[in-house]
Amino acid sequence: MLTFGLVCFDGAMDFPRLHECLREDFRLLRAAVERSDAKARVPSCPDWTVADLAEHVAKVYMHKAECIRLGAFPDEWPREIPTDPVAALDENFAELENQFAAHSPGDHAATWHEPDQTVGFWIRRMAQETVIHRIDAELGAGTAVTPVPDDLALDGIDEHLKLFLGYGSIAWADEIGELLSAPDERPILVHTDNGASWTVSAHPTGITAADFEDGEAAGPADFALTVSGSPEAVLRWLWNRSQDGPQASVCGDPLLLAQFQGITVALTQ
Repeated sequence: MLTFGLVCFDGAMDFPRLHECLREDFRLLRAAVERSDAKARVPSCPDWTVADLAEHVAKVYMHKAECIRLGAFPDEWPREIPTDPVAALDENFAELENQFAAHSPGDHAATWHEPDQTVGFWIRRMAQETVIHRIDAELGAGTAVTPVPDDLALDGIDEHLKLFLGYGSIAWADEIGELLSAPDERPILVHTDNGASWTVSAHPTGITAADFEDGEAAGPADFALTVSGSPEAVLRWLWNRSQDGPQASVCGDPLLLAQFQGITVALTQ
């Protein structure tokens, strides 16, 4: 049987590296917003202008800073932020950075992921949030999109599949509606060209997303749908940000693809 040479994902990022990526992507996002027309549309988020994007990101930073500072979700929300997009980003990223500086990753913070109530959760989540919206900002500015480092992209794929789809399909079951009432349970393969691989399958009880385990069958016939490409291409495809970037290859049953995309949209947007 023909094999893909698949391996289990084993690229977990440490918190200093995640924080480094967060800072760099914030710098790029801020620069893209600064050089844009605030009223310019964001191609990857067509309902948003660049100003809307900056406001969203600023409010996300504000909220996460409060989740860390209070150790609970804030009651009064949202606070007013500066109307200038760059000022709003600067003020609220500074608040987030202050909270990260005042805490270690293992300290308590309120999060929406019940098994992980730590500051470290938000370091990872904000690194991934920022790289996706940095892509949005660069697309809105009409400039070349800066490549996503492989380690950050791999971590983002892992987060998307296991956290948003795996955990989210159970924790936010109401968001899915009838999509899992009688799902196609055939497995999907998500595979990057540097060998990291995951399997994803839908069940009435939720989505199962796991690292590909050594020794599992790895032939084309074992997967009804395969998504593959560079780490950046796969990450951007999962988040529907493939515009002006590397393209993932999607091969397999179009009905299974439609089911996967419908569930993804329900849990991530």
